[in-house]
Amino acid sequence: MESTDLNEGDVVQNDSEDVIKEEDETEKEEGEDLTEDAEALKAELAKIIVHPPSYEPSPMEEFDQAEFSPSYKDNLPKENLVLQYAENFRRQMVQLYRDRKPLFLNPVNECGVEKFVCTTIRPTQLEFKELYNWDGAAEFVADYLNIEPLKPEYELPKRLISPATVLKRQKGNCFEYSTLLCSLLIGAGYDAYVISGYATKETCLADESRDICPLLKKKEEVKEEAKKKEMKKYNVKPPRDLRSKFELKQEAKREAEKQAEKEKLRKEEEERIAEMEKPPPDPYFGLRVHAWVLVLSGKREVPENFFIEPFTGLSHPMDSSNYLGIESVWNNVNYWVNMQDCSEGVKGLSFDLGDPTVWEYMFPNNDKPLLKVPDAEDDLNDMDDEEKTATSGRTRENTRMSMDDEEHEVEKYLDMPPSWVDALKLSHRDFQMRCPHGKKTKVYKRAKLEKFAHYLMKDGLISRLSVYEDRELTELIKVHEYYAHRSDKLTQRLTNHRTGQVCENFDPGRPRCLKEHQFKSSAPGPENERIMLFYHEARVDGLVKREETQSEMTEEYINRDDFLYYKYVEFGKRAKKFGPQETSTANKGRPINKMIQKFHRNRNKPANEDIAELIFHVAEDKIQITYHTEDVRIAASSREFLKPPNWDEKGAVLTFSPEMHQTFQVDPTQPANKQVELYEMLMELLKAEEKCRNEVRDSQNEVRSILDDRTKEEAASELDISVYDTERNEKAKKHRRELERQQLEEKMRKQEMDIDYLAPFLAKIGNPEKLTKQQAFSLKEECLADLKQRLIDKANLIQARFEKESQELEKKQAWYQQNQVSMGKEDEEEYLTYCKEAIFRIHILDLRLTRHKEQAPHKYMQLEQKLRNDERLSEFF
Repeated sequence: MESTDLNEGDVVQNDSEDVIKEEDETEKEEGEDLTEDAEALKAELAKIIVHPPSYEPSPMEEFDQAEFSPSYKDNLPKENLVLQYAENFRRQMVQLYRDRKPLFLNPVNECGVEKFVCTTIRPTQLEFKELYNWDGAAEFVADYLNIEPLKPEYELPKRLISPATVLKRQKGNCFEYSTLLCSLLIGAGYDAYVISGYATKETCLADESRDICPLLKKKEEVKEEAKKKEMKKYNVKPPRDLRSKFELKQEAKREAEKQAEKEKLRKEEEERIAEMEKPPPDPYFGLRVHAWVLVLSGKREVPENFFIEPFTGLSHPMDSSNYLGIESVWNNVNYWVNMQDCSEGVKGLSFDLGDPTVWEYMFPNNDKPLLKVPDAEDDLNDMDDEEKTATSGRTRENTRMSMDDEEHEVEKYLDMPPSWVDALKLSHRDFQMRCPHGKKTKVYKRAKLEKFAHYLMKDGLISRLSVYEDRELTELIKVHEYYAHRSDKLTQRLTNHRTGQVCENFDPGRPRCLKEHQFKSSAPGPENERIMLFYHEARVDGLVKREETQSEMTEEYINRDDFLYYKYVEFGKRAKKFGPQETSTANKGRPINKMIQKFHRNRNKPANEDIAELIFHVAEDKIQITYHTEDVRIAASSREFLKPPNWDEKGAVLTFSPEMHQTFQVDPTQPANKQVELYEMLMELLKAEEKCRNEVRDSQNEVRSILDDRTKEEAASELDISVYDTERNEKAKKHRRELERQQLEEKMRKQEMDIDYLAPFLAKIGNPEKLTKQQAFSLKEECLADLKQRLIDKANLIQARFEKESQELEKKQAWYQQNQVSMGKEDEEEYLTYCKEAIFRIHILDLRLTRHKEQAPHKYMQLEQKLRNDERLSEFF
């Protein structure tokens, strides 16, 4: 029976024969004349043009090789040996695992030279303290560099640029990001590795538009368990609960059903929104190549393993769904290949790099502890004595042989050569820029984060977080701005565009110790709703909070000597006046209706005399006092005073009557106060009311002053620049240049004065621009005469010192002649020492005088020659 199947060769042959037949028929048809309809059809078909697709890979950036050190252009013998070792390792992996993707082992560098990936890591610890912790280093790398996605995204890159070059050009792909970050982390002491694997499309392209901004994530609050109150034996028992337990259960059941319904609706809404926001299917899912960083626990007190995404600088757990598989892991010491199944992503993978069953390492000198193989002695327990003896002998022999082999193998071990990358360097100015060109924008889910370099913006803005209602970022909800280096100590400003509420935060150091200011943007002026928080430790009055509305003001205090902790003021409406309003009346503030002061307990006073609450009814001319409650009482004593009719008149004599005072005493046995005591108490209360009124006016003036200062500060927006920042401090620059200029001028002037021997004589005649003949002769004679006189004076001075020393020596010798008989040995030695020193001084003076006499005529002749050759006098001589 003949087979009807065709093999591949027959199909190709038949296809080629059909094509030849069609070409022959076309040639025959072209020889024939076409009708008009056929010509029209041919013209219509000619309009259809098909362009075959073509893939042109983007050209690789070229570098000037003259800028790089020799280690970039050549390989050391040890590096070549490592490359051969890696190639052998690659061949073995390809032979054993033909279905695996190629490993990322030896890409070329910026000079086109193959380099092993482990030697591309350059562990470095930079001098900036922000880079010492992993979160600061990861955030810096994510902000400092621009992303270059892999092309094509499903293949490993052909080139891996060194971390030093990446820092200079400020851009790179995921492998270059990870290599730089790993270099910084290893230099800071972390157990960090670069991972080559696969990730989702959003992770590979750094698409965070579906993620919540890290600044908006609420920190996990640790819920403290409520401590149960211990019931003591003699405590009063609580009253019995007479409510129906059945009704309580039914109520709790209904409440639980309502909560379950709400939770169900919430979950359904979240699922609906998640389904709407779900990204479209990715045709390259599971094939997109990506690199990230692994940090293992142990070093730097890291409690557990975690991933770091280099594009975002954020940490991810070990079961993150962003990563779909791992091919290999490496650091600056070794290279490991993952032998585990990644069908479920990275979930459940073991990162015990010392386990050879799940990680295949390249170099034998693995720094991770290997799994121990059970000793042979453990199996001897189940054997007979003869078998044990024979087996132990063979074991010892095998042990000796293995030890000898290990000694030879250790010598043959190939360790990692040093990194070929230049030292990582980063200037202070580049570190402060943080972002390319000083700006960077990130888009999150319903939020946008803008980052700016320090001192880049005139108002000191370093970041701005805008929160929106929709995903299209059109309906703005609130803006959170962060500032630095401001003279007014402003650090944060939160503006809610829906409510119009503004909240500003300040660092310590402001004149009035303002810490936080909340107000409405529509009413920023005084006498409106606002809340002010203060640094009470720096204030004399201990003010913590001031809350103000159009009709009220409340103040809270801490740690005051008078135990005041609360003050409340109720304002009335201003009386409307027709005509021009006086300025003095406008500045007096709102009329006060009531003032309340509250005090803490003062243990140095009895409770019946320690005021707890003091109320000034200004509008009603009444004062109420409530005292603290005694420990053994359940009620507190109180008093009430009525003000005299003429209390506000200056110099008036105030009268007091029993009808003006009412009191409630908890202790009836306590004696009543005398009228004189009550009168003095009323006088003290009137003074306290006046003092409280003045403090309220001072508080109002302080609010106005703070608002005026804020207006001026926002208009100026001055920044504080450190005196050590020589690049930005313009005032220090100008001052330093002015001092240098003055020093240079003073130096030049001194040099001119030292050289110009005619300067003092010219000053006597007024420093004329041109000298006459008579003046020239006069200057010459005066200058020579002055030199002659100085030479004579110097000779006389030396002669006077010579004669003085000679006379003192003669006196000493005469004294010695007189007292020689009665002198002791010490006195005689002292005399001889003095004579030696005196003779030495006399000899020196004699030499100086002789040399001066010899040099004086020559000096005189040199000055005379200089005067003759001087430009100002040469024309007259």
